[in-house]
This record gives sequence, C-alpha cells and structure tokens, in this order.
Amino acid sequence: MATSVDLNADLGESFGAWKLGDDEAMLGLVTSANVACGFHAGDPAVLLRTCREAAARGVRVGAQVSYRDLAGFGRRFIDVTPEDLTADVIYQIAALQGIAQAAGTTVSYVKPHGALYNTIVSHRDQAAAVAAAVTVVDAGLPVLGLSGSVFFEEARRRGLRTVAEAFADRAYQPDGTLVSRREPNAVLHDPVEIAARVAAMVTAGQITAVDGSVIPVIVESVCVHGDSPGAVEIAMAVRERLLAEGVTLSTFS
Repeated sequence: MATSVDLNADLGESFGAWKLGDDEAMLGLVTSANVACGFHAGDPAVLLRTCREAAARGVRVGAQVSYRDLAGFGRRFIDVTPEDLTADVIYQIAALQGIAQAAGTTVSYVKPHGALYNTIVSHRDQAAAVAAAVTVVDAGLPVLGLSGSVFFEEARRRGLRTVAEAFADRAYQPDGTLVSRREPNAVLHDPVEIAARVAAMVTAGQITAVDGSVIPVIVESVCVHGDSPGAVEIAMAVRERLLAEGVTLSTFS
C-alpha cells in the first residue's frame, strides 16, 4: 500500500482569448502542475501566469512537452524524425525553464503530452528522441510516463529517473495501456467513481480494465486532466478520498 502519492494536472493550456480549464482552482488541489510549453497549447503570458500561481501555491512545475500541433491540441500522431523531435523537446523544456525562472520557480520534471505520450509507450525511435532531449538539457530531471513503456526503458538507459503515472479519469486496456480517446467511454466523468478507482490504484495497486479484468498498476503520480469537464470536482473528490484512505499527497522525491 502506498502511503503517499503525487497528484498532478495538465495546466497552462489556455491560448489568447480562449480559456481552457480552471487553473487557479486546480492549483489549490494538486501537488504538481504539468505546464504546457506552447507547442500543443499555452502562450507565453498564460505560461508565465501559471508558473507564478504555481510558485505562490507551492506547487511543483513540470514541462509538458508535445508534438508541434496547436490545431490538434497535440492529440494527433506526427511522423517526425527523431532528430527533429529531440530538438523540439529541447526547445520546449528550455522555454519553460526561462519562464519558470522569471516566475520564481523551476522546472522539476518532464511529462510528454497527448499523442506523444501514447506513441512513446511503444515507438522506440521517438521514445529515444524524447529521452535524449531531457538528458542533454538536464539529466537530473525525472520523467513521467507509463510503467512498462519503451520510453521508460530508453530513459533508464540514459540514467534518467522514471516516475510511474496513472490516470484518474481514463479507461485502461487489459495490457495496461490507455483506451484511445476515439473509443467510447475512454474518458470517465463521475467524480465518485473516479475517486474510488484512484483509491484502488494507490492503496491496492490495481485497476479494473474495460473488459472487467483486474490488472496491476504502478503509481507514483496520479493525473487528473485539467481540461476535462468537471475537472475541479474530480480533483477535489480524488484528493478527499485519498486523504480519507490515509494517503499523504506530496510530490515525488
């Protein structure tokens, strides 16, 4: 049974006049903020405000890197070369490092976003490209991802710290991967159901897959998507359920 777990959310995803999610409310509930870096969402002013608010709340900032895909919100696979992907990830981390420093905080970890996150579960060339980018920027930065992924293999091969992540509001396949957002019921919406699933993940190390099978899950950090409908209610329900189970919410060390 886990006695403590990190709670993270994807934030800083508004763009210009378009507001997405309630970052201020979410920052009062999570321990880590995966801040967009401008490639799938977020603009410089939004990212600066998000980092300042995270610093004020004592929430750790991570760089959420993605494909260069503003129109698709980073949720479309892009057949980018490893060389270009490495450069893109370096650029994104470095940009957020500058903004975080100006906001009085630092980038403490890296988490891929959307289609990139799912692709590097099994796509070794792109996984290696992302791991290489983190290594050359700062080999001390942990990376969040899916346990058992080739991304974790490539990260560990380079000496990076890997942090196993589980998703509060996403359905799982029997092999431990996420159900595609193109499939029905891939995203869960009931705060009570989601909170119970997270409690089982953290305290029992297991989750029920879409076929009804119970599968093991390794979780050091739990993600609640900040752009989901009812995200604040879901995060609050998850937080309260974990605390009721005697689990401490704290950043991964």
